[in-house]
Amino acid sequence: MPPNATPRLRFREMSTDDLDEMASLLGDPRVMEHYPHPKDREEAAEWIDRNQRRYATDGLGLWIIETHDGEFLGDCGLTWQKLHSSIELEVGYHVKTSAQNLGFATEAAAACRDFADNHALTSRLVSIIHRDNRPSKRVAAKIGMHLDHTLRHSSPVHLVYAIDL
Repeated sequence: MPPNATPRLRFREMSTDDLDEMASLLGDPRVMEHYPHPKDREEAAEWIDRNQRRYATDGLGLWIIETHDGEFLGDCGLTWQKLHSSIELEVGYHVKTSAQNLGFATEAAAACRDFADNHALTSRLVSIIHRDNRPSKRVAAKIGMHLDHTLRHSSPVHLVYAIDL
C-alpha cells in the first residue's frame, strides 16, 4: 500500500504498463548519473518486476509518483537494504529530468518518511547516496536526515543518511 497523496503528488504501484516511462527514466544518463550505467529496457522491466515482488513480500517498494492529473514524474518509495551490520529501511527516489528542481523528490520522500513513521515500520530510516550526488543529499537534508558515520554501505563511494523515527 503506497503513501497517501500529497498536495501535488499521488503514489501507485508500478505495473508492466509503466515500462515505457520507467525505461525512459532509468535510461536517462542524467537521472542515472550516480549509478554504474543507465538501464536498458530489459533492466527497466526487471526493475518493475523486482518492485512488484517487493509489494507482494514486504508490502513496500518504489512506487510511481505522478501528478494528480496523471503525469508521470518518477518513482519514490521504501525498500529494505543491507548495510554492513544491519538491514535498514531506505527511502529512495528518481525524478525525470524535466521535473527536477521543483521539489517533487522532497515532497515524495517526506510522504514516504511519514508513511514509515505512521505505520511504525522502523525506528530509523536511511538513504544510501553516492558521495557526489548533491541533489539527493539536499533532499535527504530537507526531510530531516543527516549523514550517519556509524552506518556503512558496502560500496565505499556511498554515504548513509539517516533519521530516527
